[in-house]
Amino acid sequence: MLRIREAIVVEGRYDKNTLSQLVDTVIVETAGFGIFKDRERLSLLRRLAEKRGLIVLTDPDGAGFLIRGHLKGSLPPDRVKHAYVPDVYGKERRKRRGGKEGKLGVEGMRPEVLEAALRRAGATFLEEGEERAGPPSRPITKADLFTLGLSGGAGAAERRRELLQRLELPERLSPNAMLEVLNALFTYEELAAAVQAAPGGDG
Repeated sequence: MLRIREAIVVEGRYDKNTLSQLVDTVIVETAGFGIFKDRERLSLLRRLAEKRGLIVLTDPDGAGFLIRGHLKGSLPPDRVKHAYVPDVYGKERRKRRGGKEGKLGVEGMRPEVLEAALRRAGATFLEEGEERAGPPSRPITKADLFTLGLSGGAGAAERRRELLQRLELPERLSPNAMLEVLNALFTYEELAAAVQAAPGGDG
């Protein structure tokens, strides 16, 4: 598993599934053209770009380039890298028929092709001794979310929604996606402090 500092943005869940077998980092989907209208998700991508850097990895077809162009115009250019996969003709196994242009998307690429694309884009591979900012911080776990009253108990969904709102994160994040994003943007101590500062918190 390759550890990369930057977060990666892809078009859909099958792309995310393929990539998550290769790299250990936050992977966010655009939900295809959904990103054009989703201000919350765009705001999340901006924050990830500012905090860790962001790599855009879309399909090599017209739709992928439209999405890439939209992200280029919406995100800070100095914090975004662009990874490109080659034109490979064929269709993914799960599909009855290939895409309009007959090209494989990110989900259909072999791991070595995806790794090469990320390396060409200038991804920061942490296990290769690339700079690491200070000692690794303690990760936020599912058990922490439970202990902090954000999952599993009465009123947890409401507290989670309220916290996401105050942290200016998309309300529709599932608990798993929320955990991933919290680990990308905050330390455990920052999260605990934010929960305590909430109305009805311990602080």
